[in-house]
Amino acid sequence: MRNPAGRNVFREFLRTEYSEENMLFWLACEDLKQEINKSAIEEKARSIYEDYISILSPKEVSLDARVREVINKKMQDPTPHTFEDAQLQIYTLMHRDSYPRFLSSNIYRTLVQGGSRTSSES
Repeated sequence: MRNPAGRNVFREFLRTEYSEENMLFWLACEDLKQEINKSAIEEKARSIYEDYISILSPKEVSLDARVREVINKKMQDPTPHTFEDAQLQIYTLMHRDSYPRFLSSNIYRTLVQGGSRTSSES
């Protein structure tokens, strides 16, 4: 998740699994954490809520009721860390569920074979 190129390839894989919203949510939370302007924080938090938390959103991420309740309370006065619990839950889901499948996917194998071919040609 630290490497932008690796994130992009993983995101492509998530798209094939119809779970790209998990990565998009995680990235939006990372962006929010960098924000210091109060009105921008409120705007970004509202946007994240509408895009990924709201049950009406087509990109809704899968969160348990406890985390949703925490978010609903925190949305009354959003901070850069409003979605921290949810972000951790989605990261854990990707780590335990999607990432192992990614490692055995054709997308990953092609990437690794391409990388090893390039390094052996050098």
